[in-house]
Formats: sequence, structure tokens, C-alpha cells
Amino acid sequence: MKTIRLMHGKLHRVRVTQANVNYVGSITIDPDLMEKVGILPLQEVEIANLNNAQRWSTYAIPGTRGSKEVCPNGGAALLCDKGDILIIYAYEECDRTSLMKEGHQAKVLIADKDNQIEKFFTQKLTYQNGQFEFEGESLSQ
Repeated sequence: MKTIRLMHGKLHRVRVTQANVNYVGSITIDPDLMEKVGILPLQEVEIANLNNAQRWSTYAIPGTRGSKEVCPNGGAALLCDKGDILIIYAYEECDRTSLMKEGHQAKVLIADKDNQIEKFFTQKLTYQNGQFEFEGESLSQ
């Protein structure tokens, strides 16, 4: 079986609400945000800080529902400041043969300055006529 790693969920332009260096690892995220794009508790995520170009990977843990919190913990708290803008990506392993038959869909949430949903859409990958085709909104702003 040949697998390929594809993005399945993205929190785009979420803002850091606090950074807690004294917590043991991870990133705390409002479960409403996690669930909207399909990120599970303890799932590995990759993070890019748009304010300083720092990148790291960790795992997601649910915070307080409805709080809109995004809190890097442990060492990651040193890579950002309150108010920094992050992109949080979640990936999954997909069987390439199944991908050709069933396609793939990723969920994307674009946040406003208060981590409310500004925009939500899906991006799809399908296999037609011997090639992969991408459909979905562009994130260029």
C-alpha cells in the first residue's frame, strides 16, 4: 500500500490569545475551532507563525469551549507572543489507490481578529481522466 500525507484541516490566521511556557507541551485550542476542521485531541499539528516565521509541530489539546483560545504551551510559548497570527495544519495518511477512487476533502477555517469564523470552505482533490484535479477557494488575500 502506497500512502501519501495530505492536509485535512487548517485553522488559518488564528490569533494567539496567550502563551504558557509553564505548561508541559502542546497547543490549547477552543474545541469549537478544532471540531470545525476535524482536528482531534492529541493529534499532531504543524504551526506557522506569520509574525516571525517560526514553525513547529506539536499536538492539539482542547481548551474551554467557546473561549476562542489558541495558546501555545511549553517551549512553543517562546516562539510567539499574544496577538501573533498562526496557521495550524493537520494532516492524515491516505492510501493513494483509495485517493484515486474516492478523492480527498480538506476543511479550511479563516479566522477574524477575535478567532471567530470569518470564512469556512472545503478544498477537494479528485482523480479524473488520469490526473488529479484540485478544486476549492484560493487563500491569496
